[in-house]
Amino acid sequence: MLRKVCFFALRSWNLKHQIFSSCFSTVLPDEREFQYAAKMNNLETMEKLFKKNVNINAVDTLKRTAFHFAVARSHVSVVDFLLHHKARLDMADQHGLTVIHLAAWTGNLDIMRKLVKAGADQKAKNEEGMNVLHFAAQNNSVKIVDYVLQDLHLNDLNKPDRKGKKPFLLASEKGHVDMINNLITLKLFTSEKDKEGNTALHLAAKNGHTEVVKILLEQWGEINDLNEVRAQNLLKYIESIIFPPQQKNSPLHLAVISNQLPVVKSLLDANHDINSLNHRQETPLHLAADLGNVELVEVLLKAGCDLRAADKHGKTALAVASRSNHALIVDMIIKAERYYGMKQEHLVHSDDGPDFSLTFKQDHSTQTKQIRSSLWNLAYNQLNPQEWKKLALFWKFTGEQIRAIEEQWTGKKSYKEHGNRMLLIWLHVMLLAGQNPIKHLYEDLVEAGFQPLAENIRAASSTGMGSRKCVIS
Repeated sequence: MLRKVCFFALRSWNLKHQIFSSCFSTVLPDEREFQYAAKMNNLETMEKLFKKNVNINAVDTLKRTAFHFAVARSHVSVVDFLLHHKARLDMADQHGLTVIHLAAWTGNLDIMRKLVKAGADQKAKNEEGMNVLHFAAQNNSVKIVDYVLQDLHLNDLNKPDRKGKKPFLLASEKGHVDMINNLITLKLFTSEKDKEGNTALHLAAKNGHTEVVKILLEQWGEINDLNEVRAQNLLKYIESIIFPPQQKNSPLHLAVISNQLPVVKSLLDANHDINSLNHRQETPLHLAADLGNVELVEVLLKAGCDLRAADKHGKTALAVASRSNHALIVDMIIKAERYYGMKQEHLVHSDDGPDFSLTFKQDHSTQTKQIRSSLWNLAYNQLNPQEWKKLALFWKFTGEQIRAIEEQWTGKKSYKEHGNRMLLIWLHVMLLAGQNPIKHLYEDLVEAGFQPLAENIRAASSTGMGSRKCVIS
């Protein structure tokens, strides 16, 4: 009997203790109403409860105050009310979050300034070691970052949190392009790793943030930190994350896809296979041609890539560029095909050193202006439809090259543009071969059966048009 009495007495005491503890850790009804009013931006209710001497710093079960709710919801008028009535700024919730952290997270610069003016701890950390700069970077609050660094000059906040992540790594992990660009401008780019060995590039790639990956690759290239070995390792890592394994894109493929010219050059300098094939049997040139990227195509052409390689559909890079309607790329590839073809036949001067004057881009130089003007006049005012193709065949343009030029159809008079492009391609190799284009043009027109046109060229030459020596640039 005594045992039963003791049992019920103990049970009753425990129940009372639980009820007491629960009441002790929970806000009172007026306090709960005050917090809810702060959350809902209800100043009238807050004023009424304040007059009843409510505890404005009361905390709920998560240790959050009315101030936390007001700042989290960006209620400026409520923040003003709480500041006026001296609400505490330093109270942290169960995760260590203070109101200044929440202002940085929401990106509300007006509230942040008010809190700083009222004396909030600008260097406060939460339980994970994150300060206002971490929170702003993580949530893309660019204005807060500018305020903290440029107005408050709190550069010492740019330090790792407890996981070893600086603000730049947090922004990269979340894929915030604006924040990344802003931090780079503020000289806060870092190649440091977190405690798990991840750089910003790893974190961006791991989370599929391709735009950030492109920016970071460019940044690494600009600071010359991306050496050949590292370039290959990083690109292989990114490739394995962003692209399915079956794609089998090489680092060079990936650099072309990402439009990373410094990385492409770095890989070529490291003797990376310029003609590597992906799962579609495309070379890097196929991809650059399809994208219409003149700079990338230029680098690959000058490096001597295979121009005859065909993808799994039997398309060369020339056919790909033609299909994609990239006329400039079409002309560049044909120039390269003719140049390297003549070089093999020893018709173009070659030495062991690199030819720094070699280019396959469109020629806008002043040295060739007169001869280009003569060729334009020939194509637009003198050659009849189909005659440009007769001349192209005479100069041994291939059928594929002619079709590629002709693919870019702009109307009934497209033949004029086609003829002009063909003539400029012919001029390109003449100049690289060190030949006199006017002399050759006259002789070739005569031999090809265009005697009247040849005489027109001679007449123009005798008056000074096209007589000046032309040098490729």
